[in-house]
Amino acid sequence: MSIRLEDVSFAAGNSLIVNGVSLTVQTGKVLGLLGPNGSGKSSLLRLICRLRKVRSGIIRLGESDVTTLARSDLARRIAFVEQQATTETQLTARDVVRLGRTPHRGALSPLGVKDDAAVDEALSRVGMEGRATQLWQTLSGGERQRVHIARALAQSPAELLLDEPTNHLDIQHQLEILGLISRLGVTCVIALHDLNLAAMFCDQLAVLQQGSVVAIGTPQHVLTRDLIGDVFGVQAHVETSPIHGRCNIQYIIA
Repeated sequence: MSIRLEDVSFAAGNSLIVNGVSLTVQTGKVLGLLGPNGSGKSSLLRLICRLRKVRSGIIRLGESDVTTLARSDLARRIAFVEQQATTETQLTARDVVRLGRTPHRGALSPLGVKDDAAVDEALSRVGMEGRATQLWQTLSGGERQRVHIARALAQSPAELLLDEPTNHLDIQHQLEILGLISRLGVTCVIALHDLNLAAMFCDQLAVLQQGSVVAIGTPQHVLTRDLIGDVFGVQAHVETSPIHGRCNIQYIIA
């Protein structure tokens, strides 16, 4: 396995945000994290890449406890795409993507041929090669998100963590980005809100409620009418799509 959490808990002040989570992500597979706002999805991603410190439990990458890995080794292995990131520095889209190569070279080392090739490929993969020289501040919200994903791809990670990567994207780019992520062949953990997109592109789903995992398994196994009602508070009809063979959710408006 690539990522394994063993009874992981995290608290902020007196509030328990992540409560005894255990799960495994197989190498090369995509795990979707689902749950209402405040259920612990973003916190769990930050715990995996050690931006937060666990209160108890163990997080492993392969056979290594993440707390034993040097920051430089962790940076070369894991890429994290957050919901929003801003900068006032005058950077182009290409400059931002170049930051993904930082863990692979010295702090003062110039980019080499291999780095330039990785940056070019990453920009092309997200369809932003035509915006490479455009200033960050002039990009739309969706374009910025695609550049952030390109930065993560340029990092050449073994594990890719994404927190709501389809925010600010139109439906065409939502499908393109999630399709790209699902074909990368790297281990991915993605926090999502859209249940149908999660069902289409994720191999496994973990549903969180108040910091605990209440269901984990394939989309067909997890996304049932009862679970959607209990966790998300909405009525839904769930069927198998004749197009992609995954479950398709139709919400019922009372």
